[in-house]
Amino acid sequence: MGLGVLFGLNTYRYDFTGLLMHAEHLEATFGVGPHTISVPRICPADDISTQDFPDAISDDIFCKLVAVIRIAVPYTGMIISTRESAATRRKVLELGISQISGGSRTSVGGYATPEPTEENSAQFDVSDTRTLDEVVNWLLDLGHIPSFCTACYRAGRTGDRFMSLVKSGQIANCCAPNALMTLKEYLEDYATPDTRSKGIRLIREELAHIPNPRIKEIATRNLEEIEAGKRDFRF
Repeated sequence: MGLGVLFGLNTYRYDFTGLLMHAEHLEATFGVGPHTISVPRICPADDISTQDFPDAISDDIFCKLVAVIRIAVPYTGMIISTRESAATRRKVLELGISQISGGSRTSVGGYATPEPTEENSAQFDVSDTRTLDEVVNWLLDLGHIPSFCTACYRAGRTGDRFMSLVKSGQIANCCAPNALMTLKEYLEDYATPDTRSKGIRLIREELAHIPNPRIKEIATRNLEEIEAGKRDFRF
């Protein structure tokens, strides 16, 4: 399960403490902590101003919350949305965020049909308006591996099975090659030439860092198969 608090509706210290207590309770009761933690905060939207919320939090406090959550729950995936600006998203990427969106639309049916300007059904205003390719290109420039992996869900690695792999660090044997393979699929099918060039270079570099020779061999073969047109490889 995923946890998350919309910071700004209440005193952030109270909500933050409750969030960590919830994670601790899940661990103590079920032996399985949260799979993800989201960190949204009150942001401007149609007819809504952050000035109307006395408990809205500053950028500095927001960054501290992300950092402390990462320390307190080191195994969980941490999610940030496009409601935050590109500058803020870059800061928190270095503090613990591991999942980031790109090219998001928050209006009803927004991915199928652009909403007319005179209407507004958006859940919140998008601050980072870059396309998915621009976000991927940016992450590559920062030295990150943009991963589109969903292998754990599809392979049934959830709940206590997932937690044991994450807490022991063994999940790295799946995450690293899956990240490279899903990135390769994106580069082949959707990326602009500049993004593709940067991504291929990063894949080549990161492939050399896979410590297990057998996994490296399989990943290398799968990457070649992806370039030849085949899809959907995973560990």
